[in-house]
Amino acid sequence: MNSSEEADPDLASIGVRASAERMPLDTERIVAAAIEFIDEFDLRDLTMRRLGSALGVEAMALYRYVPSRDDLLDLVVASIIDEMNHDPEVLAAPQNGWQDFLQRLAHGVRKIALAHPMAFPLVASRPPEAPWLRPPLRSLTWVESFLRAMTSEGFTNKGAVAAYRAFTSFLLGHLLLEVAARGAQIAPIHDEEVTRQGESLAKYPQIVQVQVELAEDHSLAEFEDSLENLLTRIAMLRG
Repeated sequence: MNSSEEADPDLASIGVRASAERMPLDTERIVAAAIEFIDEFDLRDLTMRRLGSALGVEAMALYRYVPSRDDLLDLVVASIIDEMNHDPEVLAAPQNGWQDFLQRLAHGVRKIALAHPMAFPLVASRPPEAPWLRPPLRSLTWVESFLRAMTSEGFTNKGAVAAYRAFTSFLLGHLLLEVAARGAQIAPIHDEEVTRQGESLAKYPQIVQVQVELAEDHSLAEFEDSLENLLTRIAMLRG
């Protein structure tokens, strides 16, 4: 394989792997292949042509099942969110109080973020069915479950909405930082930003002094601490 093939994910590096076993196309298989592609490469590398190559077909064959790339990305978001329905730790309704419910839900969202870090910014930015919803709970079903859970536990509608806003803001901010640390692109990279990455740290002695500590990964502990603080704040909204 030459260097150009290594740089282009639509060439033999994926085509050979996918064409080894030809299977009939359907929407579910196309979406699964798109998620696998994004996980392995990057969201911005995904095109219908490259996805067709990964599946061993021409791009035009995909349009019989998925009208456009945007429609495909919507299906990718729905499929990733749907993974929480199969997580035994995530509950559709409280069983041991609202705090346990929210803890399980938060960890469920974090699981899908870490399982699909390259795709998670898509989950956090794609327009949902109702544009006034906040990411990353982009599923109407999950938002409904959230609000119903909170009101069933004694929160007023106003309190449940406030809790929803606080909860999603916490998840979005923390998890976007986590996936960015794993290589996900959460914003366009401009040439000047690339230049700044190469700057010397000599001008920042405090950073140099704690560079080792800054490089340590305490993501889970920070997630737990922030979540506990959030639950305490939400408890003040009850009633």
